[in-house]
Amino acid sequence: MTNKNNKEKLKKQGAGTQLRVVIVGHVDHGKSTLIGRLLYDTDSLPEGKYEELQAICKRRGTDALEWSFVLDAFQAERDQAITIDTTQIWFSTAQRDYVIIDAPGHREFLKNMVSGAAAADAAILVVDATEGVREQTKRHAYILHLLGMRQIAVVVNKMDVAGHDPEVFESVSRQVNEYLDSIGLSAMHIVPISARNGDMIAGRDEHMDWYKGKTLIEVLDSFELSSPPIARPLRFPVQDVYRYNERRIIVGRVETGILRKGDRLMFSPDNEEAEVTSIEVWPQDDAKVEARAGESIGITLDERIFVERGHIGSHVKNPPMLSNVFRSNIFWLSQKPLKVGNSYKVRYGTHEAMVTVQSIDKVIDTNDLGEVEKAGEVGKNAVAEITLRARELLPVDPYGDNARLGRLVMYENYDIAGGGTISMEGYPDQRASAKPKSENIYAVNYLVNRDMRAARNGHHGGVFWFTGLSGAGKSTLAMAVEKALFEKGYHTYVLDGDNVRHGLNVDLGFSPEDRAENIRRVGEVAALQADAGLIVVSAFISPYRADRDKARKAAPAHFHEIYVSADLATCEKRDPKGLYKKARAGKIAEFTGIDSPYEAPENPELVVDTQANDIETCVEQIIGYVESQVKLKDTATVAAKREKALAV
Repeated sequence: MTNKNNKEKLKKQGAGTQLRVVIVGHVDHGKSTLIGRLLYDTDSLPEGKYEELQAICKRRGTDALEWSFVLDAFQAERDQAITIDTTQIWFSTAQRDYVIIDAPGHREFLKNMVSGAAAADAAILVVDATEGVREQTKRHAYILHLLGMRQIAVVVNKMDVAGHDPEVFESVSRQVNEYLDSIGLSAMHIVPISARNGDMIAGRDEHMDWYKGKTLIEVLDSFELSSPPIARPLRFPVQDVYRYNERRIIVGRVETGILRKGDRLMFSPDNEEAEVTSIEVWPQDDAKVEARAGESIGITLDERIFVERGHIGSHVKNPPMLSNVFRSNIFWLSQKPLKVGNSYKVRYGTHEAMVTVQSIDKVIDTNDLGEVEKAGEVGKNAVAEITLRARELLPVDPYGDNARLGRLVMYENYDIAGGGTISMEGYPDQRASAKPKSENIYAVNYLVNRDMRAARNGHHGGVFWFTGLSGAGKSTLAMAVEKALFEKGYHTYVLDGDNVRHGLNVDLGFSPEDRAENIRRVGEVAALQADAGLIVVSAFISPYRADRDKARKAAPAHFHEIYVSADLATCEKRDPKGLYKKARAGKIAEFTGIDSPYEAPENPELVVDTQANDIETCVEQIIGYVESQVKLKDTATVAAKREKALAV
């Protein structure tokens, strides 16, 4: 069958779309040989390439044709006998056109494999029948998992060397399935082949008549093109803003959803809104009123709001999440290891931002999927789960919600350092959900101010916010501190997680969003109590820095963050309420420290180490700090103010 005939059939069938397939696997397992043979068997070799291949083999003194030479774009590749770059090559079957992406197999050129796989619709994993699943097989499969690849076929190559033995095929297939299952992947097909001889590629082979499945070409033709994700919420990342004939045209590609003339859009992260007045395309089409996922367009708006490259347009009802912190499953490619505190530029869609590595949560050995113990850094070619923090709020879509915008690339200076997927697991959406729902609200002018209250009480009010893991001792210390302050004549009250959730926050659960709302309410209540002159002792895990920052903003002059410090092992050993035991047994979901994050304070006003000190020592330390902050300084002035306050 000729390439020309293929093209004619494609035209007749109207199937001219391309499917992009990445071919990956361990070095020397035969990827390049497979591709060369695949091109030959589909009559897709460029004119004269077969004769060139014969001449090369003759010069090298080899009797058999070396199909891998087809892809040797550089003389250096022949000299090194390895493929050193990602190669793209086009071919056609009677069904459709294809773009094959050949990704290097060995560790040193993993970066090209990542970039190739990220652009593919489907993947073929090549495994040598005589060697089985190797380190790079696992590494490449794991990266396919990180990139969200779902259409995967496995070819067990060199079956001729293995004597076409069905037991060998079954053994390798079992290895492959076990590993893929362990990382949440599955092979749609596993095909025994001999790339050198062309067995089971385009046609069937009498030596493997025991195999009743599809040939490789049939497998490729069974892969589905990803349909444009129009059913998902609208995402329109801004590429640029053009000014043309005194008009302001916002340009980008609709990644998901449908955008229509007349829609009201919100542009994150600034949350400014405007209505779409026109959809611009080239060549011009005045009748264009709708754009769907995959279309590159320009739009004009009815208002001159601030929009720039990287902003993400959405419908008002379903915007992306906003957060200054998120998790990422990454593969690291840089020679310089990733460490906590390092800063990098990240890019997803058209958005770019500087982020800092807040924590390395897990480093994974892709050979056995075991966790690397006490990993203080992520080295080259390692896979890890990390937490990243930005200075400003970023518009983000987790990869599970939006594969188009949920992938990121990390840069160090101008070099690609790593890549991966975005996860918001355990973190809330920080989008301001609480726009005032009531209008005509005005501030109250009190006739009694803070100084008057302080003069009467004999001390200032304040919020002393205890934060730490469950079991660190927050509630125990809070109650002891309240009692000691009360006995000294101070006006004080404890806000604790349990007493608040029995009343004020009885309607809230423990999802990231409910946790954030719980702390927001407590912060506002604590601020009001401090304004009334009380010394408020607040004892909450409050795992997110962003939420504690909001609580601080509610009482900026009177907020004191006290970190009750004890490591996870110590807290879990104490487990006063049996919560860790339940969490480990799966009876409590999203438990802080187990499967939900805790972000320790960066610069607390006071650190109390309950792991190293007894309760009495810690209480004494806290009391000393509290008194230093709430005492009235000038005794004579205080007495005068007190007399004045009593006379009111």
